[in-house]
Amino acid sequence: MVVSPGQQMDRLEGAAGLLSVERFLRDGFDLRRQLADHLGIGLQELERRLPHSTAELAALHPGGLSAEQTGRFYEETVGTTHLLELAAWHLDSADYIADTLRLQQLFARGEVLDFGGGIGTHALAAAGLEAVERVWVVDLNPHNRHFVTARAERLGLAAKLQCVRDLDDPALTERFDTVICLDVLEHLSDPAAQLEQFAARMTPEATALFNWYFFKGHNGEYPFHVDDPVLVERFFRTLQHRFLEVFHPLLITTRAYRLA
Repeated sequence: MVVSPGQQMDRLEGAAGLLSVERFLRDGFDLRRQLADHLGIGLQELERRLPHSTAELAALHPGGLSAEQTGRFYEETVGTTHLLELAAWHLDSADYIADTLRLQQLFARGEVLDFGGGIGTHALAAAGLEAVERVWVVDLNPHNRHFVTARAERLGLAAKLQCVRDLDDPALTERFDTVICLDVLEHLSDPAAQLEQFAARMTPEATALFNWYFFKGHNGEYPFHVDDPVLVERFFRTLQHRFLEVFHPLLITTRAYRLA
């Protein structure tokens, strides 16, 4: 169903959910305390470690990884460092994350896939929306999955959220009404192939929310990002072939799509 920009804004104003954007801006859905408890450290120690987490994660990456090695890197190597890095980013970039949550409020419904769910900010917010039946979080990192599960339990959302390792998990529903893949595609060895997988698992009326950043940084500060021109061009050709962009009135880089 196609809705006008005015109808979209009406939906946005009326879809705050159990975990509102204002709550996220206030405390990240209680992120600091939950992460400190999960890691078994004090809040003071957490605050000391957060500013260094991005550099620590980048230092773990050896560069030049194959597709198989990339999967093992995120599943086995990054450990809890990824939790810290993601938490620092979500807290330091709260306004950016808040806008993506507002966009999610416009479109999320039914069976929701959060691919590469990380620390669960979007999955938790989606689970709190009345129009959402269930949120499926897919993430290779077992530490991320355990943390998101623990957060959902503490926030009273465990009944609507489930974490699995990959899209082949038999517990997953066959089709999704909403696909969320934010700040993930640039980490994949073949982002175009991932788009094809999403398209194959979307219902005819589904909406997908994507963004990407195919850039390793001016000083190589993002060594885990894909920037190969061939891969990037294949990604955009696949995107244009398989999806049609849906307008939304928020001035952010994340875009909304339906199947072409």
